[in-house]
Amino acid sequence: MRKTYKIAVIGGDGTGPEVVAEGIKVLKAASAKFGFVLNLKDYDYGGERYKRTGEILPEGAVEDLKQYDAIYLGAIGHPDVKPGILEKGILLTLRFALDQYINLRPVKLYPGVWTPLKDKEPKDIDFVVVRENTEGLYTGSGGNLKKGTPDEVAIQTSINTRKGVERCLRFAFEIARKRNKNKKLTLCGKTNVLTFAFDLWERAFHEIGEKEYPDIQRDYAHVDATSMWMIKNPEWFDVIVTDNMFGDIITDLGAMVQGGMGIAAGGNLNPEGVSMFEPIGGSAPKYTGKNVINPLAAICAGQMMMDFLGEKEAAAAIEKAVMKVTGEKLKSMAAGKMGYSTTEVGDLVASLV
Repeated sequence: MRKTYKIAVIGGDGTGPEVVAEGIKVLKAASAKFGFVLNLKDYDYGGERYKRTGEILPEGAVEDLKQYDAIYLGAIGHPDVKPGILEKGILLTLRFALDQYINLRPVKLYPGVWTPLKDKEPKDIDFVVVRENTEGLYTGSGGNLKKGTPDEVAIQTSINTRKGVERCLRFAFEIARKRNKNKKLTLCGKTNVLTFAFDLWERAFHEIGEKEYPDIQRDYAHVDATSMWMIKNPEWFDVIVTDNMFGDIITDLGAMVQGGMGIAAGGNLNPEGVSMFEPIGGSAPKYTGKNVINPLAAICAGQMMMDFLGEKEAAAAIEKAVMKVTGEKLKSMAAGKMGYSTTEVGDLVASLV
């Protein structure tokens, strides 16, 4: 009997539905070849629904999504909706409610993809960032006093729990062990200034590493130094682990290092629950409906989803197909400059799976 996976599909805003459609095309090709079944259901969460109903997520949405094996997301962000409303109301709500405590971001340069880093090749850019995804500054802890007056005070507190830090670190150590590349884990922090939060991170890092992962080399770098080395010597990194805010920043830097938002994908993971996979780029509303947006990041997000669900062969075949397309077909990763339309790129990858 073939294995069936229940996947909730949230196309979202702008070009999100377009790129997800190409990802689904590729996933269906993989399912046909490797003998599993995808049970897909669409959800219309996003800006248009909010404009129409005033509702971001309907009552019961989180409980409903808990019934799925994974969530496949396109993009959130609508030009007619004030920034932050949809992002907080959908993305952050789902991350926190579903306890997706890991944000996983592979940073990998594929053949044929231009990188702004001079003299760097695919062999030099292949690392993973593990970002803590449900704590830190993103908890919304804090407030305002005397708002709107000259004496206004704004406080935002970074919350770091031992439980949250430890489970993130253990996940990162496991990734370093499974990759079996350099078997090195770098903690990215700011111990010289954020002396409370990163004292916790650093102590837990070395305690866990020494007791449970003696085979993994431990390394530390301040976030500013990490940013410099990601540009100058990306080959130094194997796996980087960091908190929510620093992870948010350096993963966007990583996207540029690997060739731009058109190729960068990520996963919001709950290893014991429901995880969500998405392209890193935004909704790109100016390209909506023009069939010119690059769908490879969404296709790579689908590949990550299959890998996470245990369909390793399918995931490997999708990545190999993407690499063939980037290496031999596309002229550029930029929208409208690929040499192919959005749907044609999807067709190319699907045909090579």
